[in-house]
Amino acid sequence: MIAINKIPFRHATPNPKPISSVPRFSCPVVDFNLRFTRKTRKKEGFRLLWVDESGRMDLIRKLSRGCLGHKSKKDKNVEAEYVNGGVDVFDDAATAAGSKMQPDHLVITVNGIIGSAADWRYAAEQFVKQLPDKVIVHRSECNPSRLTFDGVDLMGERLAEEVNDVVRRWHGVQKISFVAHSLGGLVARYAIGRLYECSTRTRSASDPENLLKEGANTAGQHLDQFYEARIAGLEPMNFITFATPHLGSRGHKQLPLLCGLPFLEKRASLTAHWIAGRSGKHLFLTDNDDGRPPLLLRMVNDGDDLHFMSALRSFKRRVAYANANYDHVVGWRTSSIRRQDELPKENLLLNDMKYPHIVHIEKRNDGDIASKMSSSVGTQVINLEEEMIRGLNQVSWERVDVSFHKSRQRYVAHNTIQVKSYWLNSDGADVVQHMIDNFLL
Repeated sequence: MIAINKIPFRHATPNPKPISSVPRFSCPVVDFNLRFTRKTRKKEGFRLLWVDESGRMDLIRKLSRGCLGHKSKKDKNVEAEYVNGGVDVFDDAATAAGSKMQPDHLVITVNGIIGSAADWRYAAEQFVKQLPDKVIVHRSECNPSRLTFDGVDLMGERLAEEVNDVVRRWHGVQKISFVAHSLGGLVARYAIGRLYECSTRTRSASDPENLLKEGANTAGQHLDQFYEARIAGLEPMNFITFATPHLGSRGHKQLPLLCGLPFLEKRASLTAHWIAGRSGKHLFLTDNDDGRPPLLLRMVNDGDDLHFMSALRSFKRRVAYANANYDHVVGWRTSSIRRQDELPKENLLLNDMKYPHIVHIEKRNDGDIASKMSSSVGTQVINLEEEMIRGLNQVSWERVDVSFHKSRQRYVAHNTIQVKSYWLNSDGADVVQHMIDNFLL
């Protein structure tokens, strides 16, 4: 049975929300209540369209488990607007016309392999609830599901295009940050290499902005020439990864699921592309496009048209959250960009009541970037890994080690660290909270 009720449409107060390609309706909104009658089940109702308190009409795109449902009263200010290429999450009051404190910081979240924009739903909501007048979170959706098998480069190109579209929609944003999970961290590193821009500008030496100084003197007046780095035209702030295989998955125990057995690790490197396509080749460093070195190795240096390391260096902070144990997909070394002998010992682990699952924090200054030689260098695999470590350590990283050893959710630690699904990964909420508490605005 289909019941159709007409609800009077009320015009919303104009606000500077992005122009979306989603059709806007000026006619009365029709409320469809679909009830399906079955002999073995009770009647169920699905509300497809609704009008919220401000008169704005939204569209539910998913009716299955994990979809974005009706907002509760305590969440009524958190808006999620579906657009082509992702989901924008923001505070309705902060973005309303006439708001004194409109957000100027765009946060891009990137999903991992076989993921989707829904993977970052919990973290995005927490961002907006706690920093309502500071951030707008865009959950990217250009690389969902099987598209994550297309390779880091193709996925990175799609993400770069999506970010440019988002920046054009949101007028007024001035800063940009990336938060990525698993393979998404590599995709984000590729995308920022594409989005990187560097220009010179001249200003007075008394200008307080902290830019790279080159020094110049024009017409007797002391002026300085500076290099100004931008990502998609915005000021880069935070680059944060969760359980990302920065060094690939080819090395010993870099894919813990294989239990460190040499014959399984060798077989996986030869057959990964059968399961994960070009992404598998990139992760196991077996790609050989036009005789060039593996992509992950090329991504620790600047190329002719892709400035991977310059883009990373332009961010004020670079943070790597890593699972110290129970992550069966991404090893501790590769996710924290360390050698085996650099991993923290058990007696150095923290016991923080506020963040119970964060067991170690390492902050490096720029003066500590120089890497020591590894005593285990000997095979080609280790040489590749060592070269990637040295390349990535050209910039400073904050390393945050996470352990769910005492959690019932430890066997899904790879997803728990980002709270992919709250009902299944809720123990990772303190890790997300730690990221937000230390987020550079």
